[in-house]
Amino acid sequence: MNSNRIVAVVRWFSAAVGLAVIVVFYRALVPANPTTVALTLLLFILFLAARWGLRFAIATSIAATLCYNYYFLPPIGQFTVSDPENVLALFVFLVTSVVASRMSNRIREESDRARQAELEVLYRLSRALLQTDELVQLTNSIPSAVALATGANGVLFFLLDGNRIYRSGADWSVQLSVDQLRELSHNPGIISSASAQETMIPLRTGVRPAGVLIIRGTRLSHQSLDALGGLVSISLDRASAVDDVTRAEAAKESERLRSLMLDSITHELRTPLTSIKASVSTLLTTNLRPEVTHDLLTVIDEEADRLNRLVSQAVEMAQLDTQEVRMTFSPQRLEAMVGTALETYKTALEDHPVTLTLPSNLPQVDADPIWIQKLLGNMLENAAKYSASGTPIFVSAEVRGGYVACSIADRGQGIDPMEQSLIFDKFYRARNRAHHTPGTGMGLAICRAIAEAHGGTISVTSQPGNGSVFTFTLPRYTGV
Repeated sequence: MNSNRIVAVVRWFSAAVGLAVIVVFYRALVPANPTTVALTLLLFILFLAARWGLRFAIATSIAATLCYNYYFLPPIGQFTVSDPENVLALFVFLVTSVVASRMSNRIREESDRARQAELEVLYRLSRALLQTDELVQLTNSIPSAVALATGANGVLFFLLDGNRIYRSGADWSVQLSVDQLRELSHNPGIISSASAQETMIPLRTGVRPAGVLIIRGTRLSHQSLDALGGLVSISLDRASAVDDVTRAEAAKESERLRSLMLDSITHELRTPLTSIKASVSTLLTTNLRPEVTHDLLTVIDEEADRLNRLVSQAVEMAQLDTQEVRMTFSPQRLEAMVGTALETYKTALEDHPVTLTLPSNLPQVDADPIWIQKLLGNMLENAAKYSASGTPIFVSAEVRGGYVACSIADRGQGIDPMEQSLIFDKFYRARNRAHHTPGTGMGLAICRAIAEAHGGTISVTSQPGNGSVFTFTLPRYTGV
């Protein structure tokens, strides 16, 4: 037996017991005239209709009519009626109880429908307010969300923080002043204006006033309006808390990255500066043969170039992070950009034969050639840096849907699968490389930022001991 059937059985039993109690009370304990008994039975039937529904009330009406006839109308103890007036009274009692039951049940159903409609309003509003966690976007969307959920003609939302006003719908030409809105925000309860059909709901975050919500052209119960104000207040609390957490995490991450950047750059600067200092000191204090002097000057030149690259990478990383880079997109041929990058970085690649596999029918890509050449240069330098001397580097390209994918493969030591998702993070260096090969951990992060700024992606496929394949994609040029 399921729970609904158990509830129904309990209600039928309770109705029978209630009817029996009334009959015993008036029959054995407090004798009363038939009119008093009829009114008591009618009240009991109305109670059943209002609480449990029409079927319980109708069945109890019939049973009450029979009990009324048998126990209270002469001749007592028989289902016959001697007085014609009592026949009419019995009929009127039955009709009255049935009609009253139907009316009471209808009122109950309408009340349930109204309550359900208001619950649906609150549900729609809660869904709308949960669409975003950003405080600015939420405050902008509150008036329209409330208007859409409640069907209001107009909504005005005033936020105490910054005295900001947001509106939706209606004609708000006759506006309340900021001082008036601030006063309404501190009101302890809801204010309703019947003439203007306006409802003013103060909003609170905790115990502090947060603002006020003014709704025009909708009628909701006081409890629903209070719940509506609570939903808006909770959504503001939630968005504000998320905003605070995000700012705290951003500040913490910024501090962490700043520390990593200083550590990385300081470590990488120390080696070239030491070499330059030693070479300059030797040149200043010793008379050297011309070939030795030339070698020392070459060291100074190479280490100065290394310093320049380090500073350039740091500047580029900062510019890409703050989105201060202005890229000029135009139709470009990938073959030409690859050729320029190979020529620019030929010194770094001189110990590695490069094999090109570029189809002649590659479509043009939408790209900034200067930044794509930097991306290619970083990837080619990495392939050479982390591969043994004499091992080949392969550059290939293919069309993938609306993109052109370019891959650079090496025969180096490879990357551990656990680290492949991390190597594009700023300042991250693979554990098997960090102590053997110089680097700042900015190169691949710059590559990812450049690829994503073009609307593309970058990824790596690697197997330790068998090399790595780095692939980036660029959107095809569509001419739009």
